[in-house]
Amino acid sequence: MIIGVPKEIKNNENRVSLTPGGALELVNRGHKVIVQHDAGLNSGLPDAIYEQQGCEIVPTIEDVYAVAEMIIKVKEPIEKEYDLIRKDQLIFTYFHFASHEPLTTAMIESGSVCLAYETVKDRTGALPLLVPMSEVAGRMSVQAGASYLEMPHKGRGILLGGVPGVQPAHVLILGGGVVGTQAAKMASGLGAKVTILDINLDRLRYLADILPANVTTLYSNEYNIRHLVKSHDLIIGAVLIPGAKAPNLITRDMLKDMKPGAVLVDVAVDQGGCIETCRPTTHADPTFVIDDIVHYCVANMPGAVPYTSTVALTNATLPFAIQLADKGWKKACNEHEGLKEGLNVVNGKVVYKAVAEAFDMSYTPVDEVL
Repeated sequence: MIIGVPKEIKNNENRVSLTPGGALELVNRGHKVIVQHDAGLNSGLPDAIYEQQGCEIVPTIEDVYAVAEMIIKVKEPIEKEYDLIRKDQLIFTYFHFASHEPLTTAMIESGSVCLAYETVKDRTGALPLLVPMSEVAGRMSVQAGASYLEMPHKGRGILLGGVPGVQPAHVLILGGGVVGTQAAKMASGLGAKVTILDINLDRLRYLADILPANVTTLYSNEYNIRHLVKSHDLIIGAVLIPGAKAPNLITRDMLKDMKPGAVLVDVAVDQGGCIETCRPTTHADPTFVIDDIVHYCVANMPGAVPYTSTVALTNATLPFAIQLADKGWKKACNEHEGLKEGLNVVNGKVVYKAVAEAFDMSYTPVDEVL
């Protein structure tokens, strides 16, 4: 199979979808890997390293899309790429369709096969291709939140961990999954007082066992959230419903009850966000202020630490990419139920129910296209 690795062109997206080591694994299996010039440069991976592993370097993104049977990316295609995608071409990347109708429509019209990292499952039903970036984003959410609590960034002017004789910041985390757990580890490690909410009592029991004493677990409901937002300095949205739009747990009317200069970090923004007033921002312009509340809503947070993110992502995606390349997408998805769950749009049909429901589109069961 011919596998294409384009340079990411989303704002300040510095990751690349495949490391030289991952490329070598595919080349050793007889596949051809085409890498766009400087695709890995911002991750510290120059063209020469890819060439040493048997990859072909091509000058433009058009050159990659024109010949590749499978495109491996990091982020969803942006508008400049829509017309480059061909019928029957396999696109393997993060899509987050349910939060972006124009992207969904464009991929339907392209006739391509869209296999989304965020809905692929492993044999246990977990989401293995979300985990590494969720780990990165969860840890970064606290770093970003701590920075934007500083007065020059219009925050409250409070140090996350405090100092002897001064109370630390209070951090509220909505969601006890991978993002929330990593955020709680970081915030508690810095000395903050942390409250983490979830609707799964078994998960809360687990978190209560593994997290330190400065973390409190609490059941998530509107009453508790409305009470807690009044006293917390940093609020991190870490709620995910696989393949579907995130629910709004922090509503516009709650902002008036928050402390001026409090910071909201919505890690779920690329799936629609769990904070009503959040909208996607970029690393170049990461924040905005509504009602004296600082909003940080960067949709590709791990792009700021590209080396770590690129290696972590390839570690997770490569086994699935090998199956797709070795067997073709139909056979691979028929043989692996979890990989089949990654199919979202196939040859003009929406085959993932949550995406169809998000935009009231026609839904085709995935088995019909297999």
